[in-house]
Amino acid sequence: MPEFTCRTCGSTFDVAPSILDRYPGWKPSQCLDCRDTAKPRVGTPSNPALALDESDPQTGVFTDGSSVPNPGPGGWGAVYVVDGEIVAEASGFGGVTTNNRMELTALIEAAALVPPETSVPVYSDSNLAVRTITEWAAGWEKRGWKRKSGPVENLDLVQKAYRVYRSRPELSLKWIKAHVGFTWNEYADELANRARETGT
Repeated sequence: MPEFTCRTCGSTFDVAPSILDRYPGWKPSQCLDCRDTAKPRVGTPSNPALALDESDPQTGVFTDGSSVPNPGPGGWGAVYVVDGEIVAEASGFGGVTTNNRMELTALIEAAALVPPETSVPVYSDSNLAVRTITEWAAGWEKRGWKRKSGPVENLDLVQKAYRVYRSRPELSLKWIKAHVGFTWNEYADELANRARETGT
């Protein structure tokens, strides 16, 4: 069975070949004990409806981005999870930027975490970013990247995100509610906040 070395504690661990076969190119970097420690400790959802009506998704790519203040220093984060286990993650500092630019950047970077032809949902808690890519961008492209009411904001990132997801039809963009206790949405939020606060 293939063995790996945990980047956190230095111990060796193995992963079943059947799991490795599902995700070509994935090299696990943390043992299960360290991954469990790294997971966000999310308590009772602040929205009671979550526990009653909605499940906490455990497979997909979860993204977030923000700037504080807006505009101001920004960060983005993305984590690819399968059955509650982290496959890959990424984050970055955005300099002086805006919430929308960081949300779009997170979605662009998220696609790179997933091997080609792997079908998974990509979640964002920005309904604006999701609808921009899935609903509005096609029409703007037909009009020469213009809106009826004026120029397209963040055009460079909108065009890039649209190209990325048009070329990766196996990735389905989905909106997810923010700050209601979804485990991996909260984790992506932590990644983005850490990147913004540390400037890395």
